[in-house]
Amino acid sequence: MIKWAIIFFIISVVAGLFGFTGVASGTRSIAKVLFYIAIVIFLIVLVFGVLLGVLVF
Repeated sequence: MIKWAIIFFIISVVAGLFGFTGVASGTRSIAKVLFYIAIVIFLIVLVFGVLLGVLVF
């Protein structure tokens, strides 16, 4: 998930450099959403890992 967020971020930066502001803002928002989803999934796995201990890992 983080990999795709980084890819969309790089596309956004390159599009911004070439002046495609519409594409840059679209890919930026997609990258933000993917990053926040990845953070939420990480926190859920972390909480379950702490609560369940060895069963998860």
